[in-house]
Amino acid sequence: MNRRILLSISLGIAVAFGPLISPAADPAPRVVRLGFVGPLSPSTLSFAPFWQRLRELGWVEGENLLVERRTADGHLERLPGLIADVIDRKPDVLVTYGMPGAIAARKATSTIPVVAWAMVDPVRSGVVASLARPGGNVTGLATGYAQGFAGKFLEFLHEVVPQLSSVAVIVNPDNAMSRLLTQDLENDALARGLKLRLVELRSADALERAFESAGRRSQAVVVIGEPITLENMKQTTTLAAKYRLPAIYLQTEYVQTGGLLSYGPDFSFMWRRAGDYVDKVLRGANPADLPIEQPTRYVLSVNLKAAKALGIAIPESILLRADEVIR
Repeated sequence: MNRRILLSISLGIAVAFGPLISPAADPAPRVVRLGFVGPLSPSTLSFAPFWQRLRELGWVEGENLLVERRTADGHLERLPGLIADVIDRKPDVLVTYGMPGAIAARKATSTIPVVAWAMVDPVRSGVVASLARPGGNVTGLATGYAQGFAGKFLEFLHEVVPQLSSVAVIVNPDNAMSRLLTQDLENDALARGLKLRLVELRSADALERAFESAGRRSQAVVVIGEPITLENMKQTTTLAAKYRLPAIYLQTEYVQTGGLLSYGPDFSFMWRRAGDYVDKVLRGANPADLPIEQPTRYVLSVNLKAAKALGIAIPESILLRADEVIR
C-alpha cells in the first residue's frame, strides 16, 4: 500500500472516529459549596461587590458554585443555629461578616475554613491568635477599629459642635463589637475631657426611648453600626433628627438615608477583598496562614441637608476631607 493511500485511510478514520477517541477532552469543572451566613437581612446592605469579585475570579453561582444562604435578619441569637444548619451541608468554605458572625462561626467549627470580614477586633475577641498568623480555621478582614479608630467619631463631632462636652453612645451590650468599641470610646473621651453617656439598646422597640434619653443628656450621639440600628436605619436617622442630635455613624448608608455624618472603612472595597480571600481558600490556601487584612481606605460622608435641618454649619475642615457630600 503506497503512502498516499495510507494517508487517506488515516485521515478518514480521524474524521469518522476522532470525537470518540480524543484524549484531550476537558475535565468537568470543579463544583464547590459556599455557606453564606450573615446577621443582616439581604435588603439592609448590598454585598454585590463580593459576588461580582467571585465571578471575576471564575466562581459562578449555578455553574461551579453552589451557595447556601442564611440570614439572621438582625437577630443575633439566630446565628448559631443558622451556621449549624449550613455546616450540616458540608460547605467547602463558610463566609460571614461582622464580629457576631465571626464569633459564632469560630465556635461552630474548627475544621471548615471560615472567611469573615468587618471583624472589629478578631484578636481581642479570641477569634484568631494574631493578625499576622491567625493560626486556626478563620481568616479574613478586620475593620481597623482597634487602632484608635473610635476616637475619630469624637474628633469629628467635636469639630461639628465646638462646645461639645457630653456625647451619648447608643450601644447594644449583647453585641461583642459594641462592647469593644465602647471601651475604646470611653478611653478616648477621658483623654478629650468629654463625658460619655452609654444608652443601652437591646431591641428595635426601644429605639425611640434610647434617642429620647440621649437627647436629654447629651449634645451629640455616636450610633454604633450593629444589627438593630442597621435593620432600622431610616427610623434611626429620623429619631436623631427628631431629638436634635448631631449623630455620627459607621456606614455611609446612614448618611444616604438622612444621617449627618459617617466615618468608616470602605466597605465596598472590603467586600471585594473578601472575594479574593474566598478564592484563595478554594484554591487550597490554609486560613491559618492567611493574615487578617486591615483596611487602608476610609470613607467620610456628610449630609448637608441634615446639617441645615439641625442648624449646624459643617466646618470647611470636614468638607475638605469628605469623600461624599450630600447637598
